[in-house]
Amino acid sequence: MEVILVGRGGIGYQSIVPGIVYFDLETQRSFGDVGGSAHKDKMGMSVGVTYSTETGQYHIFNEESVAELVEQLIKADLVVGYNHVQFDYPVLQAYTIYDLATQTVNCDMMLDIEEILGHRLKLDAVAQASLNASKTADGLDALKWWQLYKKTDDLTHVLKIAEYCCYDVKVTKEVYEFGLKHGIVKYSDRNGNNQEVVASWKK
Repeated sequence: MEVILVGRGGIGYQSIVPGIVYFDLETQRSFGDVGGSAHKDKMGMSVGVTYSTETGQYHIFNEESVAELVEQLIKADLVVGYNHVQFDYPVLQAYTIYDLATQTVNCDMMLDIEEILGHRLKLDAVAQASLNASKTADGLDALKWWQLYKKTDDLTHVLKIAEYCCYDVKVTKEVYEFGLKHGIVKYSDRNGNNQEVVASWKK
């Protein structure tokens, strides 16, 4: 896995190239911290991660380099994520004048699956059934690591968030590619049984 750090402690992001960009971010604050899900713009980004098919690299962004992250998303031929349109973009919206939801080309797999099934699935439910891959941590861990970083200024905690976020981007990429290859993705239903749903992004 080749990674480029953009921002504090990393190299500058020299050129933005088109292609598919897989994307995820982690926040500094929880819904409870900001007064509910209507205030995503107050949650703050701790770490953002993309994988570009053009560079073949993961790019890690912090608040200091969020403009470069936004530029990469705006210029991408396609941004692929899992609930990024209704969660990640509203978080990022606090940092940019772009209307991210309308000025990007998106495949939000969670929304595509929800449209077919009528309910939402967690990424972990799809990744476990389709790829036999489980998340290495969860959002609560990322919030805890961010608070530890704020108390200690120890970048080790931020690197833990980045590693976790990179893994989620990797899983997102592999779920998307699984759907392209097979025309379906698998998921675990509420009873723990494996089911299949059409990958509507295979067109």
